[in-house]
Amino acid sequence: MNIELDHLMVPARDKLAAAKLLAELLGVPWSPTGIGPFVPVFVSDSLTLDFDEWSEPVPLIHFCFRVSEDDFDRILHRIRAKGIAFRSSVHGAVDHAIDTAHGGRIVYWNEPDGHMWEMLTVSYARQP
Repeated sequence: MNIELDHLMVPARDKLAAAKLLAELLGVPWSPTGIGPFVPVFVSDSLTLDFDEWSEPVPLIHFCFRVSEDDFDRILHRIRAKGIAFRSSVHGAVDHAIDTAHGGRIVYWNEPDGHMWEMLTVSYARQP
């Protein structure tokens, strides 16, 4: 059996701003309009994040992106250029450092609604 995750819904207070920011940081395409009420960010050929605007409390969700070493450098450069605080541990304080304890590089940052984004070059969950 081959199962692939196709899309996820991401709740946001301002779906346009949240989608645009993530797309800019990751360097991927997005659209201000999508199917239904969603604002899609096309993370890869097989995954779309559909941002949806919520007026009720937004549940905080953790999203992790595995990227190449070169993409890590490019994305981190964009995070720094936008002045976004980042950290080396999932629940740690902002230290603007990179975690290298798992055989690759990892950083974490939060977006305005509180969702936690993680970027890593080697999966600690899927060791070879």
